[in-house]
Amino acid sequence: WNNFCSSVFILSQYTSSIRDVTFQNYLQNEVRPFIELIDSLRVIGIDKDLNLPSIAVVGDQSSGKSSVLEAISGVALPRGSGIVTRCPLELKLRKKEGKWEGKISYNGHSETFHDPLQVENLVRKAQDTLAGDGVGICHDLITLEISSPDVCDLTLIDLPGITRVPVKGQPDDIGDQIRSLILKYITKEETISLVVVPCNVDIATTEALKMAQEVDPHGSRTLAILTKPDLIDKGAEGDVLKIVQGKVIPLSKGYIIVRCRGQQDINDKISLTEAMQIEKDFFKKHRYFSSLLDEEKATVECLARKLTRDLVAHIKKSLPHLTDQVQSLLSQLQVELKKYKEGPPIDHKMMGPFLSQVIIAFSDQINELARTGESQHKNLFALLRPVFKQWDKYLKTSKLSFKEAVDGMISGYDDLHRGRELLTFSDYSSLESLVKKQVKALEEPAMETLKIIREIIQAEFKNICEMSFDNYPHLRYIVMTMIDDIQLKQEAQVETRIKEFIRMEQLVFTQDSILQQKLRSKLSLKEDLSDDDDDCISSSGCAALDTRSLIPEKIVLYYEIVYQRLSDYVPMLLQIFMLKDAAKMLRDQMMDLRDGANAMKLLSEGTERGRKRVELLQRLQRLKEAQSRICTTF
Repeated sequence: WNNFCSSVFILSQYTSSIRDVTFQNYLQNEVRPFIELIDSLRVIGIDKDLNLPSIAVVGDQSSGKSSVLEAISGVALPRGSGIVTRCPLELKLRKKEGKWEGKISYNGHSETFHDPLQVENLVRKAQDTLAGDGVGICHDLITLEISSPDVCDLTLIDLPGITRVPVKGQPDDIGDQIRSLILKYITKEETISLVVVPCNVDIATTEALKMAQEVDPHGSRTLAILTKPDLIDKGAEGDVLKIVQGKVIPLSKGYIIVRCRGQQDINDKISLTEAMQIEKDFFKKHRYFSSLLDEEKATVECLARKLTRDLVAHIKKSLPHLTDQVQSLLSQLQVELKKYKEGPPIDHKMMGPFLSQVIIAFSDQINELARTGESQHKNLFALLRPVFKQWDKYLKTSKLSFKEAVDGMISGYDDLHRGRELLTFSDYSSLESLVKKQVKALEEPAMETLKIIREIIQAEFKNICEMSFDNYPHLRYIVMTMIDDIQLKQEAQVETRIKEFIRMEQLVFTQDSILQQKLRSKLSLKEDLSDDDDDCISSSGCAALDTRSLIPEKIVLYYEIVYQRLSDYVPMLLQIFMLKDAAKMLRDQMMDLRDGANAMKLLSEGTERGRKRVELLQRLQRLKEAQSRICTTF
């Protein structure tokens, strides 16, 4: 008999060893790639677009939910009365050779640590940060990743325990809040519901199982965990056994019964490893439950194995549908993106080249505006020409007022101006003074013309800036400032040039041949008056030119020359400085802007359309990455 028992024990150990090796090979070859696929999809944020396969752990308060997770993960999680889990906790377990390592992430914060005893405090700290110091709950996710040679590859999401009666400090609708949070996860077809139920309560009345049945009436994605078998009343063991065997409330995924550390075990400082051995011994010796060990329906170890297999099977089952969803969303996004203007790339490395493209495109438009006048609304030169015509019209009007002033001066010349000169020898200085006064009066309208032209060109430059950088407020502000600065600088230079030219015109000068040609054509002088300068000052020439009756016509004809010069010079000056040179300066400064620029800052988008386009591009990038990873796993 002893030899027989010894042989059975050896065979049992051998069978267990073979099972462990087989399961490890299964983990390595079949499980890990699929679990890592879903984790990687969650990391890139695809869960914002699609529901990913997952296991959600639900249970009433004090159902033993935390104890089960502790036993699976090998670390102590927050315990206590009332709501202990106040935020969804994503528990990632990764089998990995080497030292134990943990990493907790939430709300942009990430922290790596190497002491498993820190887990409880770090999780509490995360919950306090997200849900506050009270007893409220929060929908924000906390991710706890544990890498250890003593865990299996598995990902679970622990949800707050179901409560019915609020305690002090809790809102009256805390039960509804928790229910809403739990349903958010377990309603999804891609989620396996892991329902934790104590053995010492009526399973049919547990809120957690009721909620699971509401969203999964056939129990095809519900697995129930029975806890606290050591607290069953004597005589009720058979009833519990029927539950585990699926004879009371059938579930496709079935039931597993576990015995985890209780509070007394923790007080007695029983380690998780010791607790697992105590659990095995408990079921081996149990009169009713020992058979469940061979059926792999008892112990945390069996639970971990089943969860791993079920999760992988669930992932495999979901992948074809997931692939179809990704493809469908990709098609929808590509259609929707066509409604939006091209914008900066998501890849930060491509920001610099894209900024160059945007700047070059803007510079080309400015160059074309300066060269041909082409703009969105109307040709720029068509806008400038009426202003130049107005300037010319003002000059023509000034000729009439000038002639009237000359006539008035001549009529009263002898009384007011004649000095010691002989008759017909007019005082040139008086005429010169009259011209200077008339020319000086042209300065103000010339400056007004400058102002109007500057406003038109500046507005057209800004229109191009608005169109080119509509989605980039920071870049648009910088370029707008450039345009203002350049135009002000150029306006100051043109103002100086106009004033200089007005001063030049006050010299009262033109070449003799030019004035002689005017006189011949306008006053019908003798045909023998040649273009030779000497002929102009001959005795016959002087007699013709210095006749008193011809003085008004002569001086007005000279003003014609002044008019001609100013009528052309001011518009040409404005076009060169305010348009051509200003456009070149703007292009040069824009090219300089590329060197050492913070492309990300300059291309940050401020419009709702821009933000929407970025959001769509990010989704598109996520989906393409997801598609690639799914195909690689297949």
